[in-house]
Amino acid sequence: MARHLVSPPLLLLLLLLGVMGGCRAQQAPLDTSGMEIAANLGSVLPTLSRPANASRIFYGVMFDAGSTGTRIHIYTFITSDSDELPVLDNEMFHSVKPGLSAFADAPEIAGETVRQLLRVAKKTVPRLEWKRTPVVLRATAGLRLLPTKKAQAILDEVQDAFDESPFLVPKDSVTIMNGANEGILAWVTMNFLTGHLHGKSKNTVGILDLGGGSTQITFLPKHKKTMEDVPPDYLAKFDLLNTTYELYTHSYLGNGIKAARLAALGALGAEDLEWRVFESSCLPKKFREEWSFGGLTYTVSGIPNGYAGYRLCYQEMLRVVKGIVHQPYELKEASVFYAFSYYFDIAVEAGLIDESQGGIVKVSDYKKKAKDVCNKMAKYRVESPFLCMDITYITCLLKEGFGFQDDTQLKLTKKVKRVETSWALGAILNHFHTVKIH
Repeated sequence: MARHLVSPPLLLLLLLLGVMGGCRAQQAPLDTSGMEIAANLGSVLPTLSRPANASRIFYGVMFDAGSTGTRIHIYTFITSDSDELPVLDNEMFHSVKPGLSAFADAPEIAGETVRQLLRVAKKTVPRLEWKRTPVVLRATAGLRLLPTKKAQAILDEVQDAFDESPFLVPKDSVTIMNGANEGILAWVTMNFLTGHLHGKSKNTVGILDLGGGSTQITFLPKHKKTMEDVPPDYLAKFDLLNTTYELYTHSYLGNGIKAARLAALGALGAEDLEWRVFESSCLPKKFREEWSFGGLTYTVSGIPNGYAGYRLCYQEMLRVVKGIVHQPYELKEASVFYAFSYYFDIAVEAGLIDESQGGIVKVSDYKKKAKDVCNKMAKYRVESPFLCMDITYITCLLKEGFGFQDDTQLKLTKKVKRVETSWALGAILNHFHTVKIH
């Protein structure tokens, strides 16, 4: 179903905001930081004959090719031949599972997945607008984790599907997105939707995104001490609405929720999967089943003659988050962060929030719930065997990885003003406008 939004702040954003994009390369193309992309509405959208002074509706189609699924966002914008600025009218959202990376050995199926979603776009976008509507796909951690040749084979199939479609296909339409860009785009989208990008205000909110294969943290530092010891590649500076922002942003590949499961189980890079059983104290003792991720299937179980529960599970997760080597100074203080994707989904599964409403959760709430879930799992049969592992990982990631305090409040949401909370809105704007990244 369509999600409608008419937001005055977006008028200004659509005219002045563009975001980083990638250039297509021969081998698994990647968006790169420090690149200035210039595009204007006239060059991207072909001019069609229209009555003078008539309102004009145009569309943008963004594919989010994640590690656990592929999502299509179809945005409808309104502009006119007067001096009025464009408006975001609505978003159509649809998703399918699994992610394209699951077809590493059958890339043609990835192409069929995209064709399936293109049919959704054809039903949403009027036929007259197909030739002027850009279609763009940005792949994230799922394809980043694949060998280059396998990732490229998938991208080539997607490109073929795009080229066969009746839509406008930009030259950089199919790329693997840089993880840092993913965090920045999500930050821009969230701060726009929450109204924090008006004027020269720097009273912004931070974002936490937890995918299947990677996780991102992005915020605008307020303390000089945060900037003093930050690694150079954790900073991104850009100009927006006559204001220069210097963000703290980093993407940790391999620290998404599904990749964390593999790490905890000791299954990363494992061979002879059909003969091996991967055990964890984060799983019920009598639990054993097959579990698939990234196109591979693993046999996983609890430790039949061992111990299970929160304390042992937390120790396992400490080893998983050891790759997060920098804790920003100001995260030791209470701050405002929006968290989405699996932060939201796991909180819903654990009963911390209502799926339809979202809510505010403290880091300590995750910890308390993790103890309860894991210790019950050790004694009783449970319906969600991975919940102990997942919520303990989130607790450990927030506390030991990023350095958040127990009383830090996270605003968990799936949508803001009926628009999906992801980087997709910012990414499609890349094809219409310009932002200067230093």
